[in-house]
Amino acid sequence: MIHITAQMRVLVAIEAVDGRKGIDSLVQVCREKLSEDPFCGCVFVFRSRRGTSIRLLSYDGQGYWLAQKRLSKGRFRWWPESSSPAKVLEAYEAQLLMVAGDASRVRAAPMGLGSRGARSATRGFFRG
Repeated sequence: MIHITAQMRVLVAIEAVDGRKGIDSLVQVCREKLSEDPFCGCVFVFRSRRGTSIRLLSYDGQGYWLAQKRLSKGRFRWWPESSSPAKVLEAYEAQLLMVAGDASRVRAAPMGLGSRGARSATRGFFRG
């Protein structure tokens, strides 16, 4: 399983990819289109052309992990925009993306707070 932590680098490919691509083809996309080293340990996120699924690719030192989420209904509502081929996301943005959420509606992520502070910090976390 790919677990995204705040310390991890998450790179999202802006341009959609063919949903049939496997590990080797996505590694090639990382190298050629994103100009990134697929062995760097960061999590690469790709969206299908139809926008109904995302794939996460990561190298853990022994091999590649490839996870996919395909929505049973609808499409991913939010996808980052950039003039470059990839964009770095914060961990909380990537987690929101994985649940088909809209990270553009988030004001701030509660970080480094104790249990009492975390509860109070989540009030107003999402814009209404």
